[in-house]
Order: sequence, then structure tokens, then C-alpha cells
Amino acid sequence: MKTLVQFGAGNIGRSFIGQLFARNGFEVVFVDVVDRIVELLNERHSYRLVVKRNDQTDEIITIKNVRAINARDASAVAHAVANADYVATSVGKNALPFIFPNLAQGIVLRERLFPGKPIDIIIAENIHNGAAFFRESLGALLPQDFPLSGLVGLVETSIGKMVPIMRAEDIQKDPLWVFSEEYNELIVDRHGFLGPLPNIDTLNPVDNIKAYVDRKLFVHNMGHAATAYLGYANNPKVTYIWEALEDPKVFGLVQSAMRESAAALVAAYPNDMKPAALEEHIVNLLDRFQNRALGDTVFRVGRDLYRKLDREDRLVGAVLLAAHYGLPYDAIAAAIRESLQFKAVGEDGKPYPGDAEFLTKEAPRGLRHVLISVSRLNENMSVERKIIDVIAGQER
Repeated sequence: MKTLVQFGAGNIGRSFIGQLFARNGFEVVFVDVVDRIVELLNERHSYRLVVKRNDQTDEIITIKNVRAINARDASAVAHAVANADYVATSVGKNALPFIFPNLAQGIVLRERLFPGKPIDIIIAENIHNGAAFFRESLGALLPQDFPLSGLVGLVETSIGKMVPIMRAEDIQKDPLWVFSEEYNELIVDRHGFLGPLPNIDTLNPVDNIKAYVDRKLFVHNMGHAATAYLGYANNPKVTYIWEALEDPKVFGLVQSAMRESAAALVAAYPNDMKPAALEEHIVNLLDRFQNRALGDTVFRVGRDLYRKLDREDRLVGAVLLAAHYGLPYDAIAAAIRESLQFKAVGEDGKPYPGDAEFLTKEAPRGLRHVLISVSRLNENMSVERKIIDVIAGQER
């Protein structure tokens, strides 16, 4: 049985990458720091995946052939990496620096045990330029002159799976089970692999992964965030994303924003992004956003304003792309304006910590301040100055 070493046994690790490989004949070895998760995976060697569909009974799938290693056991992790057929990461950008030492140690051990045998690392993270980030980070930890590019394939992905954060009461029932939607397409950079592509039935290898990473960020993530901000502005009592989209005005604005991003993507990637395919993608996404069974909240989707209003993220990044090609971004701008009024709270009745600071420190100073100081737009550049003027010119 072939083996995948999966760094991160959280939502994406278990509901998406781990289950895909396990259901396609791989043993999946999770590496995680949560002691209870590691213990339970080694005790049961399985976990339940609950597939949530609109107006249908949940489908419960038992994922088998799994075990786990505590990430603190550096030697065990290194040996697992050295003997793996594939490695994948789903830990989040902020946690990546903590796994690189173990990865590097495993890569060195692999070369010692199996000289010249490459390993492919599937970067299942929502980050831009993931391969370059991994190359730089691992290169700093590997021996001098180690042939990283010849022995380690760095495979960027576009992760479209939606996995909402589970309620505390759900986790208390079973710390291992995980909820997700039915969607299972794993888009990967075909050219990132050094070895053969894994035999996964929903794998979609593409030639220009950057186009698909931008599609995820500027259509999917942007549309999701726009739903949260526009939905909350329309009705501050709204709880769920599907509720927000029940209002025709909100639905229409979100759809328009997604179409504005799609037009910019066609201009940026004419060989990879086609209008008809993007329109079909938008229709599919809006249908998935309205999946009541997921219980996806406006709070979860809209929180973390400092990050989501950055120039390299979903909203302002989409505006910059559209503006670069002289295309309209009115609906996206409307969502940005409403983000400054976003005061949704979580299950505990409290705002996201960073957002509490944003709403007291940044928002009262207005859109122009936010676009310059938080979004990092440059008034000395004509295109960016115009964006600031257009969006802030209609300040509430």
C-alpha cells in the first residue's frame, strides 16, 4: 500500500486531502500537534466524514487506513517522510515554519536511505507562490549544495473545498468526525511533480496553476466575503451565508462582483480562463454557498478584516486586477465599503479579536485611511490612487 504523509489533521487535512488519498488506496499518516487527535487516530485507525447536502440526509463515510504521528516526535516524522510516496501539507501559512524542520530532516534522511529517489510535496494551502515559499524555507534548512530542485517536487494547488468550523457541541460528540460539502476536485500544478501523478479519481492537473489560484481567491473567496459583508449590511441579524443570499439584492450584488472578477481573470489569463466556464463556475459556487446543511456563518466567512482587506487578498486584490485591465469593479467596491461596518460575532457572542481592533482603530478613520494603511494602496501610483478615489469617494 502506498503512503501519504499528511501534515495537518484539521478540517482540510481530514475532510479533503486525507480522505481523497485514503479512499483511493493509500495509507494516510497524519502529522499533528493535537495529542487527542493523534491518540484517537492511532486507536481507531479510522474516522467519520459527514457529507452535508441541501435538503438531504447526511452521508456518513468511514475513512480507513489512517494513523498518526505527534509532530513533536521529530525522528518518527522524519522516518515517515523518508519512506512516503507523497507528502502533503494543510496546516495554514502561519504554522508552516514549524513543520519545515521536520520536513527537511525527512528529506535528508530519505536521500541517505534511498539515494536519488525524489519526493513530491502537495502544498494544500491557500497561499500565493507556495512553491517559492517552500523552496526558500526548506533550502535554508537543508545542507549546503543539497539538490533540492532535483529531489523535491513542490506542487501548488487550488483548494476549493468548503469546510466550516464545527460547533463545540459537534466536536464534543466525537473529536475525530469532520463535516464537509460533497465537492472533491483537487486542482494541482501538473509541472510541480517530479514523480508520477497520484492515482486520485478527482485530481485535476493543470498547466497554469497561478490562474486557478487566482480564480479561487478572486471568484470563490471574494464572492464568499462579499456575501458576508453585503449580507450583514443588509440585515445585521443574519446568521448564515445561505440566509444572506436569500435576499435578491444581496444575491445580485454578489453575483455581479464575482462576474467582475471573472472578466478580470479572462483578461489576465486568456488561454486558461474562458467566460463560459467561469460563468458556470460562478453558478456552481453560488449554489454551494447556499448549502444550508453546511451551516456556514456570516461571522466565519467575514472575520479577519486586516487580512481580507490586504492588497494581496480577495477583495482589494480583485479590484487591482480589474483596474489593471481597465475593467469595472463597482460591485466589489460595494463589498469593500460595507466591510468597515462588519460587526458580526461568533458562537460565543464575541467579535473576532483582530476585528475588534480594526473596528475601533481603523474603521472610524474612514475608507481612505483603510485603503492606504490596511490595504496598502499607494497614492503615488495612478491606478491605485484612482481606486482609492473611486471607493473612498462614496464613503458612507
